[in-house]
Amino acid sequence: MLIDGADFEDAIDYLRHSKSAVTRRAAFELQADQLLLPLSVLHKGSTGFSKWASQVARTRQGAERDQLEDQLDELQAQWINRIDQYVFPVVTLSADTEPAALCTIFETLNRTGVKLSVFELLTARFWSHDLKLRELWEQARSDHPLIALFDVDPYYVLMAIALASGKTPSCKRGDVLNLTAEQVTTWWQPVIDGLALSLTILHDDCWVLQPKWLPFNTMLSPMAAALARAGASKGVAVGAQREQIKRWFWCSAFSQAYEKSPNTQSGRDVGELIPWLSDPGAPAPENVRQFRFNPEQLRDVTPRQRSLYRATICLILASGDRPLDFHSRAVLNDQLLTTSGIDDHHIFPAKFLEDRGFDTRQRDCVLNRCLIDSATNQRISCSAPSAYMAELRDEPGFPMQAVLSSHLIPHGQDSGLWSDDYELFLKQRLELVAAAIVQVTGAMHEKPALVR
Repeated sequence: MLIDGADFEDAIDYLRHSKSAVTRRAAFELQADQLLLPLSVLHKGSTGFSKWASQVARTRQGAERDQLEDQLDELQAQWINRIDQYVFPVVTLSADTEPAALCTIFETLNRTGVKLSVFELLTARFWSHDLKLRELWEQARSDHPLIALFDVDPYYVLMAIALASGKTPSCKRGDVLNLTAEQVTTWWQPVIDGLALSLTILHDDCWVLQPKWLPFNTMLSPMAAALARAGASKGVAVGAQREQIKRWFWCSAFSQAYEKSPNTQSGRDVGELIPWLSDPGAPAPENVRQFRFNPEQLRDVTPRQRSLYRATICLILASGDRPLDFHSRAVLNDQLLTTSGIDDHHIFPAKFLEDRGFDTRQRDCVLNRCLIDSATNQRISCSAPSAYMAELRDEPGFPMQAVLSSHLIPHGQDSGLWSDDYELFLKQRLELVAAAIVQVTGAMHEKPALVR
């Protein structure tokens, strides 16, 4: 979220117009509660935002209202007012302008005027060196479907090249802008291969099936750079290297290492990942060695805590025995998620909990969330868990234990689901998820690293 200091790109999300979630988010009450700003509000620029922000602030009281008004004012000054102030620059050039001069003019204008992306700047700069970044990028997306599926920003590739090619790993904006054609030519393919392998590990082993579930996009650059520098392993070392990347990913995600100063963290991690991946005897990166996580924290994690929420959903999928779709019983994959309308939904229905006095944060806790298809979610509606669970259990051929355990949902006779005991259910599922965190982070092999 922007007012909490999140990256601008991470604060933007979209939904297909046909999804029912769009209709729900059109309600002002939900926007005010979750601080969701629809882009339609910005149709009238800062005027539209000011009106919306004023209405949202009035839903709070006292000091909370004052704080929110200050945050929204700062947001408007930093981001929204730019809409009213935006000016389109126009430069007229002769048809006889030399290509090299055209590149210089293009780069200069976008350094001093309304800037384009770094990737576009370097595309223009390297064109005269016969290095066509755009063509290389399109070829990479074609050769590696996961790069296209995750709609990776090409800037992350340039960041990875800066990390891999520098004497001291660093990927600040200046480092990327100062890349030479030689550096890009030398490291482009190794980094692309490292990125493709990173996404394969995330998708296949960590069950990050769609880009919306990746905790931090900024983790892609250090992963790609480290794998590019370490080089391809052979024999059994291939599997060992893969396990190391997985452990680093989970430790980084749950320790929220990339929540702040991701560029600095990337440089530090690449410097430590390279020797670790190259030499089994080398020490693990610091955020692996010093991993700490209090599982009780999960009780407060909702969709608003995006990185921890996403990491937990992926962990749940990765830790069971191949997560199964509630409706078709098929193993979940990215195609099924799209075609069956599978999304994260409540296990104890929100309305059921609301009627019993549980607030929004308690209802939306990640421990009460699961990837459920639209048909099953409609069937559940606002029924008591004991009621809809009984319907599923009595359905001929429904593999109750297999489906529920594949999502780390407590299903035995003492499960809180059968007694509609929400607190008991949260306690039971917390224990399952906490054990999974210990397993994937390797905390069991360190000094006590998981605070219970």
